Amino acid sequence: MAEVRKKQTVKKYNIDEMIEEQDKKKKKKEVKKKETKKETKKEVKKEKKGLWTKFMTFCHGVKSEFQKVHWPNKENMVKYSIAVIIFIIFCALFFYLIDIIFAAVQTLF
Repeated sequence: MAEVRKKQTVKKYNIDEMIEEQDKKKKKKEVKKKETKKETKKEVKKEKKGLWTKFMTFCHGVKSEFQKVHWPNKENMVKYSIAVIIFIIFCALFFYLIDIIFAAVQTLF
């Protein structure tokens, strides 16, 4: 039987390629720094807005949020109201019965 030896591959590093890779990494970092600087400049501009501009922006946001709300019709509103009233009565009776039971147990002992 002949033994097959695996050749060990030695990776040769090219200095020029290594330098190019490092340059690419540096450029990526610089781009990220520039982007963060731009974002901070935008934030500073937003902070310098006047009171009236802030108020109008707020009103516009409120208006857009109200348009997104799904308002129930009269039929659904009646159903939901009845369900809430029944739930409140159920909870009130439940706690009233618990109170009576504890009062009865307390008088026994």
